[in-house]
Amino acid sequence: MEVTISTKTECDSPVLAQCFGWHLGRAQDILWAVGFSLLTGLLAQWEFRLPYSPVPLTGQTFAVLLSGALLGSRRGFQSQMLYLAQGAAGLPVFAGGAGSMAHLLGPSGGYLWSFPLAAAVIGWLVERGASRRIVPLAGSLFLADALILLGGVTWLSLFFHVPIGHAVHLGFFPFLAGDVAKIVFIGLSLPQLIKVAGKQHK
Repeated sequence: MEVTISTKTECDSPVLAQCFGWHLGRAQDILWAVGFSLLTGLLAQWEFRLPYSPVPLTGQTFAVLLSGALLGSRRGFQSQMLYLAQGAAGLPVFAGGAGSMAHLLGPSGGYLWSFPLAAAVIGWLVERGASRRIVPLAGSLFLADALILLGGVTWLSLFFHVPIGHAVHLGFFPFLAGDVAKIVFIGLSLPQLIKVAGKQHK
């Protein structure tokens, strides 16, 4: 494993994870992926069960969007794939401490399978400069979040035979307010963090 210690970083990068001085090659990628997979699992334990929906409100999507926004497309995708692998292996990383392949095939499956794609999409857009300004970043976050919601609604409709209108009622509208709050927080804070990181390394 090649380890390089440098006092200069890619602080002009729109990907915040690049603005750190320790370059550990593949080991650094692994550390980022593991860290954000664990963060996703931790936020999954913050859940609120809705009496009219089989899908709980959790903090998972915040971690998913954050992983892509901070790590870029490849690392963000890897972190969420690792998260799904941990859950499929039986680790209690899904909502309510669940962990099994069966959970990935349950009512929440469509959302979970969409996590890696959503992280990759927001990461790809961030790599092209979306993180530097609030409006492009907010649009990118909304797109990635919409992919998660679309995946969840489609899954409910196709695999649980829920009429599409009812699936939207169960799996889309209940999550809008919370997702908007997450998007606003990341959208307002990340461009400022990018600026701060750039100034500190000039």
